[in-house]
Amino acid sequence: TNSTAYDQAFVYGRNIFDNISRIVDDLFATYVKRSGAKQPLLTQYCDGRNVQCPGWLTQWGSKDLGAQGWIPYDILRNFYGSDIVLERAEKVSGSPRSYPGFTLRQGASGEPVRTTQTFLNRIAQNYPLIPKVAIDGKYGSTTANQVKVFQQVFGLPQTGEVDYATWYKISAIYTGVTKIAELRSVHEEEIEYSYFIPHWPYKDAPDLPRIKYPKN
Repeated sequence: TNSTAYDQAFVYGRNIFDNISRIVDDLFATYVKRSGAKQPLLTQYCDGRNVQCPGWLTQWGSKDLGAQGWIPYDILRNFYGSDIVLERAEKVSGSPRSYPGFTLRQGASGEPVRTTQTFLNRIAQNYPLIPKVAIDGKYGSTTANQVKVFQQVFGLPQTGEVDYATWYKISAIYTGVTKIAELRSVHEEEIEYSYFIPHWPYKDAPDLPRIKYPKN
């Protein structure tokens, strides 16, 4: 929600810790729900010191449990109850292809590999450090190197394998660069223009410039 009344506020573009970034890449589509329920659980929280919130997670309480060696799932159960489960969304809105369900590595083949090669080749047009490869649907050493360079460019662990986090990072960047291309492909004749002529207070007006600008 990005409302501090319910959860942590997030400022797009701000600096974040690398370890937090890696965790979010793996967990961004994972949600908490009650066992047997279809809908996600609204996992509200408070700080636990200035504000008390029975039945919610508390920031300082979870911090103390983590310092005692508790694992994240047990910390969640401590606050939200023992009947919670963690689910991963099957589809991610805005992503052109869903994760195939397994890590792509050397020796793999098929449509997921072809998708990876296609997306990375397109991304390479905007990020030329990333090498282009033949789109053959075979995950060989050249594709592994292509993936590794992509991971280097975008701050992911450089494994040369397409895991969950890498798959959705590729999808996100691909979506971004293709949308930029769509915006740039608008033809000049499709744009309506207006003109602004500066005011001249005297009778004999010189050849004033006409300033052209797009409507809307």
